[in-house]
Amino acid sequence: MTQPSPAAPAVEEKDPWPALFALCLGFFMILVDSTIVSVATPAIISDLHADVNAVVWVTSAYLLAYAVPVLITGRLGDRFGPKKLYMSGLTVFTLASLWCGLTNTVELLIVARVVQGLGASMITPQTMAIITRIFPAARRGKAMALWGATAGVATLVGPILGGILVDGLGWEWIFFINVPVGIFGLFLAARLVPTLETHSHSFDWLGVALSGAGMFLLVFGIQEGHQYHWSTTIWAMIVTGLALLVLFVVWQARNRQEPLVPLGLFRDRNYSLANVNISVMGFAITALAIPLLLWAQVVRGLSPTRSALLLVPMAIMTIVLARPVGNLTDRAHPRLITGFGFAATIVSLLWLSHEMTPEVSIVALIGPMVLLGIGNAFIWAPNSATATRNLPIQQAGAGSGVYNATRQVGAVLGSAAIAVLIDARLAAEGLPAFEGTGSTGGKLPAAYADGFSQAMATSMLLPAAVLVLGLVAASLFERPRHEGYAGAPGAASAAASAGAGPEPAASTG
Repeated sequence: MTQPSPAAPAVEEKDPWPALFALCLGFFMILVDSTIVSVATPAIISDLHADVNAVVWVTSAYLLAYAVPVLITGRLGDRFGPKKLYMSGLTVFTLASLWCGLTNTVELLIVARVVQGLGASMITPQTMAIITRIFPAARRGKAMALWGATAGVATLVGPILGGILVDGLGWEWIFFINVPVGIFGLFLAARLVPTLETHSHSFDWLGVALSGAGMFLLVFGIQEGHQYHWSTTIWAMIVTGLALLVLFVVWQARNRQEPLVPLGLFRDRNYSLANVNISVMGFAITALAIPLLLWAQVVRGLSPTRSALLLVPMAIMTIVLARPVGNLTDRAHPRLITGFGFAATIVSLLWLSHEMTPEVSIVALIGPMVLLGIGNAFIWAPNSATATRNLPIQQAGAGSGVYNATRQVGAVLGSAAIAVLIDARLAAEGLPAFEGTGSTGGKLPAAYADGFSQAMATSMLLPAAVLVLGLVAASLFERPRHEGYAGAPGAASAAASAGAGPEPAASTG
């Protein structure tokens, strides 16, 4: 009689958390570079004999080169494999960082930052897409919370790390530091990130051209408008940029193959609102750092390190709250979490603007900075988790690409808009163009301190005003269809339908 064959041993599901931690390292590094230049602005102005607007382009060029290609690099990850795209982007980013540190003119620095941004655009959508594919729906909330918290902490840590490096080693080291971190990140990715199945895609090159040209003309027109006295040419660039972006949306709706932005994604209400929120946050975080750190160094005479330390209470609160808010993300209604975050952030910026005077005690800034950190913690992670929770797995690449593109578009516009407002406010206060203080600080003469403080404090109101849009969007969130916490109705079936397997054994710790 034939004996029954022994049962095949169960295949152990690979723990996805080490891969997530490896991805977050590269993601953290590229987002730090979105804000790290802000604290080095006076030093770069002095060393490279540039003006404020040129140095703001060092940030804007990076953000613009990051924002436009990210729409298609998500699809490239689906086509050639997200691990390959992630590692290729990390290589480009690391080499471009070395180039940035070796430049000796602001023009070459801007070019190097463009290449760095291209590398970053290859990295970001892969991180979000891989998370969506390796975590079951029932645990994806905590995973996306960690990813979102990484984004929030990185944008806040950038100026702090930048201040320490500028003071201790020189502004070049805000870029050189990426080289060993990038090499270590490549090692971790090679060992820990899984190779996932690829899918064939067609590519919307007309969409790339329309969105890229439209964004460049719009950002260039906004940022350079004051320099060219808002001439007819500048307005023509802005109008043309807006027209191209409208044509881009029309083309996406008419493209029957694979549009760059599948507009069907926006049928999910939470995904649409989360994109509004992340764009607003990209705008606000990029915009607030520049006037705050200029005020600290120029008016208060703080060194880059000491001025960046003003952000420590904010960063500490964001880090400390990352885990409890991540757990809350899988339990509470996203409207309550993110709504509270936006309200706290708006109040903190209004409070901070009120305190930015030449005579204020630095201790008086601790309160608004703590509140700013609390607000950030309640926005970044919950918003990211809410954005992706309802999306089907096959739309992971496209969804993550669009989400990250909207964040970067917000950051680009924030960088451009704050440069215009600072220029305009300084002129309104009757102050000459700012020419830098060098890397060692140096107080502004008392005759100019009041006017400069007022200009920077008023500039802080711009990100506060834009955040109101995020507060409105957050109030419209619906309860997600898949609740990630244990015992939620439909959680098990959601995980099974995602094809993601059983829960990973490891927890977030």
